[in-house]
Amino acid sequence: MDIASKMARGPANQVSDVMKRISIPEADAIIGKRFKVLDKGFVALVDYMGSDAAIVQAARVSYGMGTKSVNDDAGLINYLMRHRHTSPFEMVEVKFLASMPMYVAREWVRHRTASINEYSARYSIVPDKFNIPDLQEIGAQATKNRQGREGNVDDEVASAFRRDVEEVSDSAYERYQKAIDGGVAREQARILLPVNAYTEWYWKIDLNNLFHFLSLRLDDHAQEEIRAYAKVMADITKTIVPAAYAAFENYVLNSVTFSEKEMAALKDIFAGSSTEDACEAAGLRLFREDGQRMKSGEGVEFLEKARALLRK
Repeated sequence: MDIASKMARGPANQVSDVMKRISIPEADAIIGKRFKVLDKGFVALVDYMGSDAAIVQAARVSYGMGTKSVNDDAGLINYLMRHRHTSPFEMVEVKFLASMPMYVAREWVRHRTASINEYSARYSIVPDKFNIPDLQEIGAQATKNRQGREGNVDDEVASAFRRDVEEVSDSAYERYQKAIDGGVAREQARILLPVNAYTEWYWKIDLNNLFHFLSLRLDDHAQEEIRAYAKVMADITKTIVPAAYAAFENYVLNSVTFSEKEMAALKDIFAGSSTEDACEAAGLRLFREDGQRMKSGEGVEFLEKARALLRK
């Protein structure tokens, strides 16, 4: 008898359900369905392996299936998430098919813990598909977050920018097609295309690293466009592992962590010190050398987290 057969046999010498592929009807029902994101993009669930039960099974490797109640299983998942015991979450994998603008893909690909197979612009013709933002989505440069945006530009500027995006996209694709028709290699012709051209890829990742991706890309500081993709992926993930996702929301996504300095400042504030005095004593600067209040930095971030606690 091989090892797999031995592992699959229970105490009554019967083949158990532990080796059967886990199937989730709610997830199976949406496999292949394309959920629209932005103007022309989408996310689709291609396949998944595992469920909440697979996480529990990995954590309780010495137990058989069905030896604990649903409440016990949820409690164990909460414990694992709370104490950052992450390896059981890696027993679940999810594969997505996604179409996104290249500038979103460049943000997305920074997460190096996934397997990616992208549409090849060297092998295939790039489709005439470009992201054109709506007027209300065109924002002004943020003053505090140098890589983000806040508020809106005036209507005239937004309209002019949108027209430019449309004209540049149309012109670039026309020249790209002209180069292809003229015999220029596809791998070189593609350099004519701007970063709002859509690309497409398969993206497979385990649940632990997917949670890490979502924790960063659902954050308000992430670029708005990639947040839109993350929200759809979060909903899909919730369908596959509802208990694990609830634990992720509770202990990671909607939680706040404090550094050693921040804990010292909180202790002083609870003891009656003013916020400014507590931050200064803890080494969390709030003011510049010229006396002007700082707009960014560790001290400012601490106050934002403290306010978040009050909002919650």
